[in-house]
Amino acid sequence: MRNTSLLHKSLIAGGAMIAFAGLPLSLVMAQSAPTSSATPQSSNAMQSTGSTPSSNETVPGKVDDTWITTKVKSKFTAAKNVKSSDISVSTTDGAVTLTGNVASAKQKTHVIHLAKQVKGVKSVDASGLTVSGPASSSSSSGQ
Repeated sequence: MRNTSLLHKSLIAGGAMIAFAGLPLSLVMAQSAPTSSATPQSSNAMQSTGSTPSSNETVPGKVDDTWITTKVKSKFTAAKNVKSSDISVSTTDGAVTLTGNVASAKQKTHVIHLAKQVKGVKSVDASGLTVSGPASSSSSSGQ
């Protein structure tokens, strides 16, 4: 009798852990629910033509973009001579946008190279990166 009670408690605890583990996934799925329920006919039409509905592409794309942003930021944090707190990273459909300040033109090139190394990055836009350090040293050496 005591073993049965312990077994029941273990099953309930295991079920609760599985339910809580699935919670983040259900939140992501809930975010895409309004777009898929707003146009159920167009979703069915897209499935019958063999195309993938946009509601199924939205959630994985957002997750991928978030993952890319996190990986780029972690590369910056691990890199020597890169002050990662001065660089903001955003990703949209695999296109990484970098904004903020870097110490030199060489560091800007290094940061762009690091971002391009991350799997899933399609392009890097560093037009928002400002060289705030001795950027003029390379131009003054040519004079």
